[in-house]
Amino acid sequence: MSEVKKRDAEVITLGSGDLMIKEYNAEEGFPGYKDFDDKSELLGRIQGGATLEYKGEWYEAKDDTGKAVKTIITSEEATLKSGIITWNGKTLEKMCSTARVTEKDGIRTVKIGGVGNNNGKSYALCFHHHDTQDGDVWVVVRGVNQAGFSLAFAKDKETVIDAEFKCLPMDDEGTLIEYNEEMTTTDEGTLI
Repeated sequence: MSEVKKRDAEVITLGSGDLMIKEYNAEEGFPGYKDFDDKSELLGRIQGGATLEYKGEWYEAKDDTGKAVKTIITSEEATLKSGIITWNGKTLEKMCSTARVTEKDGIRTVKIGGVGNNNGKSYALCFHHHDTQDGDVWVVVRGVNQAGFSLAFAKDKETVIDAEFKCLPMDDEGTLIEYNEEMTTTDEGTLI
């Protein structure tokens, strides 16, 4: 057991990964990390990696002397951010709740805006970090892009969409983030 703890402390997570997305359907239940396909559900290729942020707000009650203290968490917030370098109109539909996509005569048209067009959709997202040495990592969240987006078309730089998905509860326990990591093994089959 001490060997496992020693090796866990030596894992270095290095590199980016793939960001997959699928529309969340409450009737089907929330998908696990194994339910995502790296190829068919890829949101787009990533530039600049991905960032998962979690923070809580706390309330502290204490007496005037500071000898009696009680602290409780009152709210939580989590976001998954990533730059998407390969995208199209269908990607914009997942990034904006008021986007509508039509395809006709070889042209894809995306209309964005009008609060009455809010589709009310949320998405299950899975970020998969591939690591053959220390084991893969999967981060699964349910979210909605609430940060909007900007499209900068420059003559000497690629256009990247900065996605920022605000995490929503994915189960009855209020889970915002599911983090899964592959535990590597030695040649003898023991965990390291």
